[in-house]
This record gives sequence, structure tokens and C-alpha cells, in this order.
Amino acid sequence: MASKLGRTINTSKLFPPKTLNPCHLIPSFVHKKKISINEHSPFFPESNIYTEFSRPYHSSEDAVSIHSDSTTVVEELTAIFTNQPLLRTSEELTTLGTKLNTETVESVLKGLKSWRIAYEFFSWAADQDGYRHNCYTYNAMASILSRAKQTAKLKILARDMVNSRCPMTPGALGFLIRCLGSQGLVDEANYIFDQVKMMGLCFPNSYTYNCLLEALSKSTSVDLVEKRLREMQNSGFGPDKFTLTPVLRVYCNAGKFEKVLDVFNQIRDRGWIDGHIFTILMISFSKWGEVDKAMELIERMEDLNISLNEKTLCVLIHGFVRESRVEKALHLFDKMRKLGFKPDLPLYDVLIRGLCQKKELRKALNLYMEMKDSGILPDVSIISKLISSLCGEGDLASTKILLEEGEQALDAKALILLYNTLLDGLVNHGLVDKAYLLLRVMMGAESVSEAVNDLVSIKKIVSPDCTSFSIVIDGFCNMGQLDSALRLFWDMIRMGWKGNVLLYNNLINELCNANRVDEGFELLKEMKKSGFKPTQFTHNSIFGCFCRREDVSRAIDLVREMRENGHEPWIKYYSLLVKQLCIHGKVIEASDFLNNMVQEGFLPEIIAYSIVMDGFFKIQGVDKATKLFRDICGRGYCPDVIAYNILMNGLCKARRVSEAQDVLNEMLEKGVVPSVVTYNILIDGWCKTHEIDQAILCLSKMVEKAREPTVVTYSTLIDGLCNAGRPNDALILWNEMVKKGCSPNKIAYTALIHGLIKCNKADIAVVFFHEMKEKEMKPDRFVYLALINDFVSKGNSVLALEVLKDMVTNEKFPSPLDKDYPLCISALHKLSEDVVTSSDVKNLIVQGLIPTIGNVSDMDVKSVVEPRD
Repeated sequence: MASKLGRTINTSKLFPPKTLNPCHLIPSFVHKKKISINEHSPFFPESNIYTEFSRPYHSSEDAVSIHSDSTTVVEELTAIFTNQPLLRTSEELTTLGTKLNTETVESVLKGLKSWRIAYEFFSWAADQDGYRHNCYTYNAMASILSRAKQTAKLKILARDMVNSRCPMTPGALGFLIRCLGSQGLVDEANYIFDQVKMMGLCFPNSYTYNCLLEALSKSTSVDLVEKRLREMQNSGFGPDKFTLTPVLRVYCNAGKFEKVLDVFNQIRDRGWIDGHIFTILMISFSKWGEVDKAMELIERMEDLNISLNEKTLCVLIHGFVRESRVEKALHLFDKMRKLGFKPDLPLYDVLIRGLCQKKELRKALNLYMEMKDSGILPDVSIISKLISSLCGEGDLASTKILLEEGEQALDAKALILLYNTLLDGLVNHGLVDKAYLLLRVMMGAESVSEAVNDLVSIKKIVSPDCTSFSIVIDGFCNMGQLDSALRLFWDMIRMGWKGNVLLYNNLINELCNANRVDEGFELLKEMKKSGFKPTQFTHNSIFGCFCRREDVSRAIDLVREMRENGHEPWIKYYSLLVKQLCIHGKVIEASDFLNNMVQEGFLPEIIAYSIVMDGFFKIQGVDKATKLFRDICGRGYCPDVIAYNILMNGLCKARRVSEAQDVLNEMLEKGVVPSVVTYNILIDGWCKTHEIDQAILCLSKMVEKAREPTVVTYSTLIDGLCNAGRPNDALILWNEMVKKGCSPNKIAYTALIHGLIKCNKADIAVVFFHEMKEKEMKPDRFVYLALINDFVSKGNSVLALEVLKDMVTNEKFPSPLDKDYPLCISALHKLSEDVVTSSDVKNLIVQGLIPTIGNVSDMDVKSVVEPRD
């Protein structure tokens, strides 16, 4: 199975076959890339480290023992700092300060219930003459701050301990590091360890290093852990179980699977495997999405009589649900109960949610009932999820039962959440009208209560809130029932609900999409009146409507308001506006609109200017277009390749191709990479101005710049070569195009065939004409007419008739209103006069495939028509 680490986990390294002797069921890893560990280093038994952990900061091996007079001091100090804050500056307190010792301070700290008071006492004690904290009093305070999660003060305390040059035992240093690590202060723990060691305040032993590794393992700092492990070994301390466990954890956190295997190998070889090690692996597998492997570990644990703990089981169940493996999660859930663990509400919650997501609603309901039977009361979250899922499946009967149970168990605040869930479920299921009726009942309309009897029997008064109205209003909007949504909105306002920003935005947006912008403005006023500030979405909804309506003046007015509110007009809307204005020939107005935006402090995107440039070109405003381009460059814009293409295309169409060539050179100088379209535009421009050599030179530069010519490139050049009377070069280029794997399309064939005909090579053109048909490309009418008239003019009536028959078969014969019609009739007239083809022409007339030939002498018969664009 592929893991989320992007590699396949070979579980044969982890799990041997189940047929092996139980004593060999521990995974047997392949030994490779091992961490260098001294195999003969001494092993510290568990009892040693547990002794250190159980005595974190006392100044002797046993609990702190003090004399009776010291006991009195402890009691008096505890009473003053706990109950008599006014005595903290008294002479009595000053006298007690002279009797302080570290054992007394440690005992007082243990007796104080508040970390604030303890910290105040600790600071007071430090200021007393003749007294100095030792490592055990520092650790007593560190323990209190750690339990209270006061990380900032814990950091200060640790640094103060180092700065005071307080000597420390290895055990005391280890305990302080564990306090720091428990609060995630990994960097601080690492710093304190180095400082104490460097200043000679403590000589760490294996326990100290183990505590440091434990703190570091909470991060993903693999390099730091490996560095400390090497340092520990170089100091003569061999690794024990409590050394390798945090190393294993940090590799798991970092997703270093191979190194996880290496460390596990060593733990296994030393016989240190226990439930904690298995738990670390199982949780890691679950995080990696390898929940099946976690299940295999559980089986191995059971074979070894190693007990699972409740936390591990819960983590794995969550992992299975997260991976949509709900059946596996339920299996583990059953195992958990058989082990005597009692599932809690969060565990039932995750399982029920998982079943609902898989649409296994019967199982979800059964689990819900089982939870209730076990004495666990469901919360609103679980019932809401069930109601939502049941509504989605149309099971209103079960929904009604859940609501009735909710009425009995939940307070009014939670109950409204259930009703909102039901409203949302009905809306999502397309039952908006049903949701509206339920809302009306909640509003107190008893006349429609019977209409919702299948949903709920309301026994408690459940008044709707803003969310209730929003759900149904949004439902009406999504169903296109905007008027119903508005009526309900105003009902909500009359009931005293103000709504919210999202509700106003949705309604305003719907009104603007329906081109009802004036109503949208009224709603905007109501929004402000209710104390809500319009958002960027609010303003852009209205702005977009003005742009679609080409209402330039109101759009600019709104832009001013948007500027005052710090909102940016959306490019998709003002680009649409300038595009529509240009389409309707209002290019000057479009340009002025962009200038007004600049005056209001907004710089339109280059795409909007590109649209206006193109608009100027289309109305022959070439100079205005080029001036606009230079103006925006002068304002600091960096035109993109699209803007340059529009400029070049406009210049080429205006037959100012040399200027377009200069633009291309400018692009290259500025580092703008020309596209294939850029070169195609310029090649077409040179061809249209009969500068075919320049066009071919442009093709060469295009290839030099690693821009692969397309069929458009070749078609344009082939047409240009034929127009220049160079059909042989056109055929060479055609063969080059085919050789390079660029398949000719219908346009390419049409350009070549028509070009060859114009170059008096119809005999070659007809070969490509047949090739084109073989590829199931239907020739256009003017291709047929060009071939027919060329063959007729050369007296080759047989070929002309063949092409004519193909044309009428493909229904390409022109209608009497078509301008090509006289030309076609002229060709028919000549074919009908030819003895070789006259009978065939008459047969076509009899069959109704071509019209009867009349007198064509007075018709304006032109030469072969030019191909269309």
C-alpha cells in the first residue's frame, strides 16, 4: 500500500507470519542505515529512571523533612501569603525572612494553591538577606508554572536559574528540562542544557540526556536529536529504553519511516518492546493513513499479551473514520468495549458522523440508541448531524422522532440549533416550501401548523433566530424565488431581527443578477441603517450590475464610494464594461471610463486597456490605440504578451507591418517572451503586404526562439507563397510541415488548393482536393467553384463535371441569392454546350440537383472568388 509519505511500506519488515512461535512475533526489521549505538554500553534499568521521575526536585532522597520550628515558619508563611496579603510588608514577615532555608521554601511552595501567589512568594524569598534558591526550589517553582501552563514565566525562571549560576544535580537538570519540554519549550530546554553544561553547573548523566531527548522528541528536529544522541554516546553513556523511545518518536513525527524501522530493530533486539512503543508506532501509522498496519500491530500486541490503552484505541478509531474506513473503526470500537473501556460522547460522535458521511443511517441510528441506552446523553451536535443526514435522504419520520427527543433533553438555545438544522436539511433536499411553512409555525402562525405535522409536533415554543430566516431566504434565492425571499426578509426585519452581512450580501447579489439594481440599492441603505458595513462583495455586486447595463456614470459614482470604503472594483466587471462599450463602438467612452477610474485612485489592469486598444483598432483608430499603449507604458505598466499581440495585430491590419516588427524587437529587449501567436501575426502581416521573404525570415527567427510553428503558421505562409507566384516553394513548405508531424487541417488544404489554382496548377491542386476528401474534410464551395471554372476555362470538361457532381452530392451548390450563383451558372452553361458533358448536365437538371440553365449573357459573372477568412 502506498503511504502518504510517497513510498510503499513493506510490512514484511514489520510483521512476521502468524504461524511463528509467539515469542518471535515481535517484528523483525532488516538492519540497514542503523544509528551508531555502542552495543556494550551499560543498560540503566527502569527502576533508576522511575526513581528520578518520582523525586523531581526534593533536596534529599526521601520526602522533605523539617523540624518543628521550621514547620511553624512554613505554616505562618503559607497563611500570610494565602490569607493575609496586608501583612506581606510587616515586621513579622521580615522576621520570618531571616529564618528561611531551601527546605522551608520548598514546603511553602508545595502548600500554596495559586501559581500567582507561589510565584510572588518565590520572588519575595529570593530578595531576603542570607537566602539563595537552590536547584530544588527552582524546580518546585518550575513544576508549579508547568502545571499552570505559564510558559512565559517558566522561560524566565529557567534563564534566571542559569544566570544565578545555581549548581544542579543531573536529576534536577533533567526535571527542569522535562518541565520545559512538557510545555513545548523545546528550544529553551536545549539552550538551558548547553548553558548549564558549559558553565560547569552540572555534569549531565544518562538520565539528564534522556530527559533532553524526551523534550526534543516533541518536535520534528531529527538532526538535533541525532546530534544529542551522538554527544551522549561520546560522553560514555549507552542508550537504554528511555533513550531510544524519544528517538523513535521524533522519527515518527518527521515521517522518517526507514529510520523508524532501524530504531525499532534495536529496541526489539534488546527486549524492550512494550505497549508504549507499540502505541507510538500505531499512532504514527494512523497519521500516515496506514490504519491497516496499525490494526496488524494490535494483533501482535494481543499475541504478546500487551494491553492496549484507551487513548491509543481512540486515536486509531479517529484515524479509521478519517480514512473513511468506518467498518474498521466499528470493529475496533467493539474490541475497545470488550477490553472493558467505556466509550465517551466524543467517540460516539465521531463514529456517528462517519456513518452519516457514508450514508449508513440505520447503523448511525442504532449507535445513537445504543449510546442513549448506555446512559450517555446525546448533545445537540450529534442530533443535528443525524437530522441533517436523514433530511438529505427524505426520512422525515426519523427526523421527527429525533426532534421530539431533543425537545425533552435540550434547552431552548440548543433546540433552535436543531430546528435550524432541520430547516437547512429541508432546503438542501429541495423542500424549500416545506421549510417556509415550518418557519412560519416557529413565527407563531398556528394556521399552518397542520401542514408540518409530518415534520414535528412542537411542544415547546421555538422562536426563530436570524439563522432560521437566512436559511429559508437563501433557499428561496437558490430556487429563483426572489420575491418570496424578499417578503420573508422584510418579515424578519419587522420581527426585530437585523439579519447579518452575509444575508444582505446574498440578497443584494441576487437582485443585481436579476437586473433589479435599484432594489439592491434600497437594501444597501437598509444594511447601513441596521449598522452593517458593506463589504467589497456588496459593492461589487452592484458595480457588476452597472457594468452589465453599461451604466458608466453610476458605475463611476459607485467607484467613488468604494474608494471611500477601501474596496477594490473587480477586474471581471470593469473589463466586461469596456468590452461591451467597444463592441457597440463606444471606444472613446470606454477609454474615458478607465481614465475616471485612475482619477479615483484605481489603476485598471492591463487586460482592460488591451480591450480598449483593440476597440480603437477596430474603428480604424490606429494612432489612438498606439498612443494609449505608449501612455500606459509611461505610467509604469508592464504590458503582457497579449497586449503586445493586440498592438501588433492592429498595426499589421493597418498595413504598418514594419512598426509591428519594431514592437516585436521591443518585446525581446524588455524580456517579454513572444508567443506563437505573436509570430503568426507578424508572418500574416508580411504576407498580406506581399513581403514574403520577410515572412520566411520571421519563420526562421520563430524557430530560433524555440517557438514551434503551427498549422496556422504554415497555412499563412503557403497562401503567401502562392500569392507571390511561388507554388513550388509552397509545396516544399507543405512537405516540411507534414514531415515535422504538423497535420494539415481544412484551412491548410483550402489555402494550398486555392493557391495552386491561382498559380495555374489545377492538375496538382486536384490531387490535394482528393486527399482532403479522403481525410473526411468537406471542401468549401469556393474550392469547388475554383476547380470547376479552371477546368472549364482550359477545356477539361470531364474533370470539371466530376467536381460538379461531387459538389451537388455534398449540397454545396449555391442558391440564387448567393453571389457565387452567376459564376456557377456560367460554368454550367459551358458544360451544357460541350457535347462530352451536355447529357450529364441535363440528367442533373432532370434529377433536380441543379437548376435549369437560363440566359446568362446579362449576368455579372466574375472570375473565381477569393477564399473567405
